[in-house]
Amino acid sequence: VLLKVNKEHRLEGARVCDSPNFSDRLNEEISLLVIHNISLPPGQFGNNFVDQFFTNKLDPKKDPYFEEIYEMTVSSHLFIDREGLITQFVPFDKAAWHAGVSEFKGRDNCNEFSIGIELEGTDNLEYSSNQYKTLIEVTKALMDYYPEIKVDNIVGHKDIAPVRKTDPGEAFDWDLYKSSLS
Repeated sequence: VLLKVNKEHRLEGARVCDSPNFSDRLNEEISLLVIHNISLPPGQFGNNFVDQFFTNKLDPKKDPYFEEIYEMTVSSHLFIDREGLITQFVPFDKAAWHAGVSEFKGRDNCNEFSIGIELEGTDNLEYSSNQYKTLIEVTKALMDYYPEIKVDNIVGHKDIAPVRKTDPGEAFDWDLYKSSLS
């Protein structure tokens, strides 16, 4: 099944879980794709804590780590779980709050011109083949719909915020991913 972006700037077939954590873009053309990882609590998979986090409903009593992060207002456009299933939190034409303080090729505030994809995972644990398969399909659909996203404009969070971030980490196979996009 080939994935498609529809006129509502959503990925057809993705599960929708709308996040309030976004803003209108400042008339910037979408030209950057940022790959992240997330797991809540860190290293634990297959729960709905990411949904809760991106919708400001994370219960700080559920895990000590949540006490540190539950008041943060963040989101990504997409989340791809270990099975390769996709959840969309923010339409692509809106700025999801995924990049934070960031810079790419001399431009600040990457949220304004990027799409953020979170992979369920950690920096040092191998990602699943289903995640790569889905990520590659999603990336091709995004590159088709937003032609300014080129392979050279696909980076990790660590590349736009190197002092603060390390994701998607050394476990992410950039060669496998990027070689599959041509």
